[in-house]
Amino acid sequence: MHMTHNYARTIVVKYGGGAMPASPAGQADPVLSEIAGLCAAGSEVVLVHGGGPEIDSALARRGVQTLRIDGMRVTDAATLEVTEAVLCGSVNKRIVREALALGLAAVGLSGQDGKMLIAERAVGLRGEDLGHVGRIVSTDVRPLRALLDAGFLPIIAPLGVAYDGSHAYNINADLAAAAFAAALRADVFVAITNVARVFSDPSDPGSGIDAFTPDDALRFAASEACQSSMKPKIEGAACAVRDGAVAAYICSAKPNAIVSAIRGDATVIRAA
Repeated sequence: MHMTHNYARTIVVKYGGGAMPASPAGQADPVLSEIAGLCAAGSEVVLVHGGGPEIDSALARRGVQTLRIDGMRVTDAATLEVTEAVLCGSVNKRIVREALALGLAAVGLSGQDGKMLIAERAVGLRGEDLGHVGRIVSTDVRPLRALLDAGFLPIIAPLGVAYDGSHAYNINADLAAAAFAAALRADVFVAITNVARVFSDPSDPGSGIDAFTPDDALRFAASEACQSSMKPKIEGAACAVRDGAVAAYICSAKPNAIVSAIRGDATVIRAA
């Protein structure tokens, strides 16, 4: 891990809700453990988390149906209320507590705080109404920069806010993390999910894709070969690199996932 610091000063990690382990009490999360090592080595890390399974469970308990279009959760008023409560409350604070237990100076936030993520209403790729799903229109990383400079680990729930502060927007976590990675000009953006890399054919384990340019990645994300749940991951990673990050990686959750991704065990997106 100490070698990683030599070329990865600023790291933005997106940790997908489906990739987070249901760890027994007292067992450290492997991704948080790795982040603790990276921070100790001198890297500054921002962690953006998902929480899809927990949101699905909370909605099911209320009898609210879950609907996704192109990997985006359609978010009516009831869904937004549950999403905000789960992401900013139970999931975010659970991760903060786990990070604190590892000795990290963790601070829990959402993209609404400090207007870090200002959003407007988004629509689907074919013009579908997604409800209170937000499209990011501006990113302000001054709060993150202040926290990082003071030695804190920001842990961020992916919600944005309307420009006038009137209401929240549900932001896809991959796109939220990518926006932060671009604005921070991160050395490394890692999207940790439940698959080892991007596959040209998800049913063929031998069809893994090692590398994309941002343009190639965006073309693949728009193609029929790309499954809906992977579309925002690839789009986010490509936009992160196009807009300021040095490199982006899509990989699975495992011990030393971040360092393994940087060393090649991932799909990498890097400018040509």
